[in-house]
Amino acid sequence: MTRVILAVNAGSSSIKFALYGHAFEDSELEAVAGGSVTGIGAKPRLSIHDAGGKEIMNRDFPARTGHEALLGELLEWIEGHSSDYSLAAAGHRIVHGGAEFTAPIRIDDKVLERLEALVPLAPLHQPHNLNAVRALARKTPSLPQVACFDTAFHATQPAVAAAFALPRRITADGVRRYGFHGLSYEYIAGVLPDIAGAAADGRVIVAHLGHGASLCAMQGRRSLATTMGFTALDGLPMGTRCGTLDPGVMLYLMKEKGMEYEELSDLLYRQSGLLGVSGISDDMRELLASDAPEASNAVELFIYRAIRETGSLAAALGGLDVLVFTGGIGEHAAAVREGVCTALHWLGVRLDSAANSDGHRCISTPDSGVQVYVIPTDEDLVMARHTQALVKDAG
Repeated sequence: MTRVILAVNAGSSSIKFALYGHAFEDSELEAVAGGSVTGIGAKPRLSIHDAGGKEIMNRDFPARTGHEALLGELLEWIEGHSSDYSLAAAGHRIVHGGAEFTAPIRIDDKVLERLEALVPLAPLHQPHNLNAVRALARKTPSLPQVACFDTAFHATQPAVAAAFALPRRITADGVRRYGFHGLSYEYIAGVLPDIAGAAADGRVIVAHLGHGASLCAMQGRRSLATTMGFTALDGLPMGTRCGTLDPGVMLYLMKEKGMEYEELSDLLYRQSGLLGVSGISDDMRELLASDAPEASNAVELFIYRAIRETGSLAAALGGLDVLVFTGGIGEHAAAVREGVCTALHWLGVRLDSAANSDGHRCISTPDSGVQVYVIPTDEDLVMARHTQALVKDAG
């Protein structure tokens, strides 16, 4: 029987998960299965595949089936394979750790209460992250659970990079830049030396481009600056989020349009970004395939903002040695990578167009002053490793 760790990434309408074996042995964790629950609130579907991608299960559920019931179905599936798997622990992606949580931690009632207080900082993600913890606790009360924070990787940033120019009393209340996508950046930082050699410890920018998108500047494989700030709204335009916005726009909308908190929140988190600009879709694949000028407008803005933010982070680093693309868009949208890299010619970036189109890992030319790579991220593995370490150390 293989003792396994469950890595969980719970969102509002989906739950992604992965199972890793050899949980408390000396060997490296090994992926044994994974999958997702999609369409929560509409047409829930549980899909599970083995480590090789072969489908094991694909089942639809009634529309009323909620997160907890669907997590219960996943646990039942694991228990149904009890001759193969024994669930040892669960690790959760928790988007916001605030100033207090700068490393993974075992979850208990007190920790859960402190994480609940951070919900206003990540209203789109944190409630669903924590609901998954509670649901598993109700189903399996003795199961060790670990919180892995998207903000923790950025705790190494200097104070000047985290500060807003606000009164000190407000800063003292925790209003500062935190940064997100830290689990993804941690994974890239871990594998980069095997790919880029000594340059991995130099001036690196990682572009995590997906439905949520951000960039991170690293030196010595530690975060020095990032595009997201106090919340996951900041920085690049995203699938449905606006990215950087003049605060005066919100003051205008409140005063002149009479918009209040709930309406503003819905506008900024759910109606903006690629969806808002295009009026068509929040999916980059659909926009790239569309002939509509509005789709082109959205793609152009996304690329333009990525170029500007890369230039800003390169200035913070004092130059650039390595550029990495990751995330759903970063890994799969060659046209986006080409648009960004072509505009960064002034930084020494030289794109190998054929390598970029053909899906190679290295997409820069041999004479490029900046090494450019496409590296698939693996946040689940990072969560599983942290979970293994904490639960093992606790005996």
